[in-house]
Amino acid sequence: MKFGLAFASSIGTDPVSALEICKRAEAVGFDSVWGGEHVIRPDAIKSSYPYTEDGVMPGDAGTPIPDPLIWLAYVAAAAPTVRLGTCILIVPQRNPLVLAKELATLDHLSGGRVELGIGVGWLEEEFDALGIPWARRGARNDEYVEAMRALWAGPHAEYHGEFVDFPPATSNPRPVNGDIPILVGGDTPAAIRRAVRLADGYFPGTTDPAQLASLIEDLGKEAAAADRDPAEIAIHAIFGPQMADPAAGVAQMAAVGVDRVMVPAFFFAGPDGLDRLSEFGERVVRPHLD
Repeated sequence: MKFGLAFASSIGTDPVSALEICKRAEAVGFDSVWGGEHVIRPDAIKSSYPYTEDGVMPGDAGTPIPDPLIWLAYVAAAAPTVRLGTCILIVPQRNPLVLAKELATLDHLSGGRVELGIGVGWLEEEFDALGIPWARRGARNDEYVEAMRALWAGPHAEYHGEFVDFPPATSNPRPVNGDIPILVGGDTPAAIRRAVRLADGYFPGTTDPAQLASLIEDLGKEAAAADRDPAEIAIHAIFGPQMADPAAGVAQMAAVGVDRVMVPAFFFAGPDGLDRLSEFGERVVRPHLD
């Protein structure tokens, strides 16, 4: 079982804590650290947040949300063995050629440690503020991924689509291993189809064990229908209520096919948070490492 420290940038928000949280995570066996994103938090939000019962986005106007790629680049050298992931990067909001260069540069400098967790977004007001169409954002996302992979694959790449169109061109550096692993986030049928169609991993956002098991089962059915081996798609899952009994929670997740437990960093917020992170790692992570 692998363990990722999800949303690590949510508590490592200053220069010192950002480095220290990654050093602690690495020291106790976490294989990866992850940053999430929102470019802005609109003052007026009518969109429903999909992962709370009341549909309200967590946090407030004072909650720091660092850019995940800059945050990961900052911490990369402090924890030289951990993988560097996004959970979740809202791909339709970014220029795909610029994003391809940013990700490949981070991957090159970190020795091939980047994992790209992607989503199509839920916050329409954020898209409006950025001047990016909300409609067909899923199709836009998929083209952006295809265009980035074309650039990563080799020199003289070209792409001609509805949202991206460029003649032969080269982007250097390219990813260390020729590509960057992609995992798709989301709990919808569309997210499952997207994961099967183009991803290396799947990251549902639910913390409900029964719903998680159901989504993993649906993923397996979709993969079988697409003639793809479900084992090719690594399952990531949020460690939520399992914190009440972590050992049993890890066993529960392993039983339904989870490959990487994603432990939210906000469990370790507060004055003694880093010490609690170290204690959790020693007690829960280390005994379950392969």
